[in-house]
Amino acid sequence: MKTFHGRVLAAGTYHGEAVVTHTGFNTLASCQTSALLATSKKIIVSDQNNKELYKKNITGKALCLPETIGSTTGGMVIQTVAVRNLAPKAWLFSHHIDPLAASGIILSNVWNDCGLIAIDELGDEFLKAVKTGDTVSIQEDGTVIVE
Repeated sequence: MKTFHGRVLAAGTYHGEAVVTHTGFNTLASCQTSALLATSKKIIVSDQNNKELYKKNITGKALCLPETIGSTTGGMVIQTVAVRNLAPKAWLFSHHIDPLAASGIILSNVWNDCGLIAIDELGDEFLKAVKTGDTVSIQEDGTVIVE
């Protein structure tokens, strides 16, 4: 068990499964298929360039990533999938969160009461320690425990 502490952008608690990428997460490329299909019940990552997450379900999980990359639509995509209850529940950044991801998460919470969690600056050691399928516990003060 390892404990990490980051900066809280959107507080909350979580206990569940982690999904991990060590490369930038392209929000639009990853979510476009699920976000556009009205019948989607989960996000199956559609970004073929992200070998770690491609074809994996990220809905309701703790997405562990260094940063988001890609289009300026990133914030809107996050808000869209959050409103549809498809988004990852927690966004755990090893680096500093980018403005587009921050805006999507914050607007999802403020405008739509989606309850997304966002913690950044967890450090490179966090991404070395956590693996897809691990259980993580998140506390409101920004503590993340990898079990």
